[in-house]
Amino acid sequence: MKNMKYVLFLLALLAFASPIFAQAPAGAAGGGTDHASWVAITAGFSMAIASGLCALGQGKAIAGAAEGMARNPAASAGIRFALILGLILIESLALYTFAIIFVKVV
Repeated sequence: MKNMKYVLFLLALLAFASPIFAQAPAGAAGGGTDHASWVAITAGFSMAIASGLCALGQGKAIAGAAEGMARNPAASAGIRFALILGLILIESLALYTFAIIFVKVV
């Protein structure tokens, strides 16, 4: 719980500091940086983070469903339905990330 506070504080700090990076340097007419290279780099990082977190979530969901079906085999149909629905929603996060990256980069 203590580490979660630090993570949330760090995310809030990064969210409030992000407008600083939107400003153009003093004396630069067009911003002075190569925007296309940063878009490609951040697109790669965002897809890697989204895919990694989706994989962790899917693994945890499958483990929970397997444990639930082992404890109560009579409820396996309902657990299987909830598992497949959850996996679809988790996978859609990665697909939405990929679609946003594709639109932004291309």
